[in-house]
Amino acid sequence: MFEFLNTIPWWLVLGCAAFVAGFIDAIVGGGGLLTVPALLSSGLPVHMVLGTNKLASTFGTAIASYTFYRKKLFEPSCWVPCLLATFFGAGLGAIAVNLVSGAWLEKLLPLLIISTALYTLFNQPSNTLNPQINKHCGKFKFKQRLQGAILGFYDGFAGPGTGVFWTISSQVFYKIDLLISSGVARTMNFISNLTALIVFILLGQVDFKLGLLMGGCLMIGAFIGAHTAIKFGNHFIRPIFILVVIVISFKLAWSAWF
Repeated sequence: MFEFLNTIPWWLVLGCAAFVAGFIDAIVGGGGLLTVPALLSSGLPVHMVLGTNKLASTFGTAIASYTFYRKKLFEPSCWVPCLLATFFGAGLGAIAVNLVSGAWLEKLLPLLIISTALYTLFNQPSNTLNPQINKHCGKFKFKQRLQGAILGFYDGFAGPGTGVFWTISSQVFYKIDLLISSGVARTMNFISNLTALIVFILLGQVDFKLGLLMGGCLMIGAFIGAHTAIKFGNHFIRPIFILVVIVISFKLAWSAWF
């Protein structure tokens, strides 16, 4: 079904996957659902795949989070407990995954990716709105610490779908608008990506050439995606979200089982 990919240069496939992932990740998250399978198909060892993906993802989430911050869709002072918990969680997750055997991870990752894709398909973000959260964010400290620790650890350990989990859980916990939730997700995703990247670099599990290639494409996609999301809002985000999850789910199911 996907044999035509064999006739295309591998670097072009990875670059295009990174661009699309950056665009989607800046809007709703889930870019790792594209970049991790793409890197796995390149033949890299699984730990190297995760480390290289962190390098690429850090570029994309950096530009996206800055864009949301500059547009005043993220207030850092309100999310300090979440930022700190995400930092520590991601560090522990990155250390933990490097203690797991590569053979076991190769079997686990496709299951994690497919499960994430199916979850996001049937648990769509709502359009709830709480514009006052920044005035009362102190009462959410426990939720922020719990959310940051769990999702930070998951992002450090595996990563695919973390942005989606951030978007959905932020809406469930704080009843905030989808666009505001996307701003929170992009920033927390950047923190966990950067933290895990440092661990992977120290352990020598990063292919810098591939990571920088994909990182550049992710930045371009994220820049366009973030501005597109801000300009068109929730009515644009929701159908993109549904379409991407459906396509990814079928692609991953085909690759993993057939």
